[in-house]
Amino acid sequence: MNSEDIKIILKEIKYPGYSRDIVSFGIVENIILEDLKITISLNINAEKQIISSIQSEIVSSLRKAYPNHKVHISIKESTSDSNITGEIKSLDKVKNIIAIASGKGGVGKSTSTVNIASILSKKYKVGILDLDIYGPSLPTALGIHEMPKMSENNYLLPLEKFGMKLMSFGFLNTESAPTIWRGPMVSRMTQQFFEQVEWGELDFLFLDLPPGTGDIQLTLVQKVALSGAVIITTPQDLALLDVKKASDMFNQLKTPILGVVENMSNFMISGIVKDLSGNVINGTIETKNQNYKIEDGKTTLNFEIFKGIGGLDESQRLDVPLLSKIPIDSDLALCTDNGTPYVFKHKTYITECYEDIGKKIEKIVV
Repeated sequence: MNSEDIKIILKEIKYPGYSRDIVSFGIVENIILEDLKITISLNINAEKQIISSIQSEIVSSLRKAYPNHKVHISIKESTSDSNITGEIKSLDKVKNIIAIASGKGGVGKSTSTVNIASILSKKYKVGILDLDIYGPSLPTALGIHEMPKMSENNYLLPLEKFGMKLMSFGFLNTESAPTIWRGPMVSRMTQQFFEQVEWGELDFLFLDLPPGTGDIQLTLVQKVALSGAVIITTPQDLALLDVKKASDMFNQLKTPILGVVENMSNFMISGIVKDLSGNVINGTIETKNQNYKIEDGKTTLNFEIFKGIGGLDESQRLDVPLLSKIPIDSDLALCTDNGTPYVFKHKTYITECYEDIGKKIEKIVV
């Protein structure tokens, strides 16, 4: 028996709420073998319940493999300026930290983050931290292409635009540079974003998370006391399947879920409807699956694009509010591509949706 034999056994132990093992997460710092004693040193910042679960799994697995050996678990205390309660110096003046999360990419999470934050920035001091190291969206979504400066005490100074403080890996990495990082490097970069950015006083800091349940999410819940998470989905069954994994991760790690937002809920057409002769149509238009009633020659037609059960089902499963159902709109995508928050440029039903989300978040956490 040697340390590699022990490591093989430890690789079978999953971090609670994840499909990855504790070795690949970098939690196992050292393995010491002394006669009939096995000592495992762990370097982990997490809730006591999670640490206890991992300890129990390790002891059980090693005793099963080596019944004549004693097993001792050593937990190394963090030497950084943070701990499991989220006491990070750079965040001590941030009142509320809210994660915007999804199970898969392409559901409009970054667009939602920018517009929800923009709505609340009209009343509060707001910041956005783009934590998608592999595919940062904030530089494009807010039209920023400059490097942040450093303070005298070597803290990164957030860039500011539209009255919000902003930080993204995309501000530090050139567009042409490939981002091929292993898990431990990602975790360290994420931790630096929390500990070495001079956020100052903020009422809300929104975290635009990458999709999934990987290293960044783990580092997040280890280091930061979140006020809550907002889950973004679309009405597709496939999207909802991945969203459930993200939702369950936050639940298992005791992070409150504030609600669910369903993007691409439908396609809306507003205006006066006429027949081929130019006559205004009043009454009912029949489509393949739905009827649309028109009153006074003007109406809003709602077309379902996806036929999945969507955000309402997930919100009911989690027993949390469905914060809003946001339609597909080409102007919404165009504003994101052009670097201007939609809610600052348009006064439409979609803007009202984001305003409603902002009010609901404000009511829950403030």
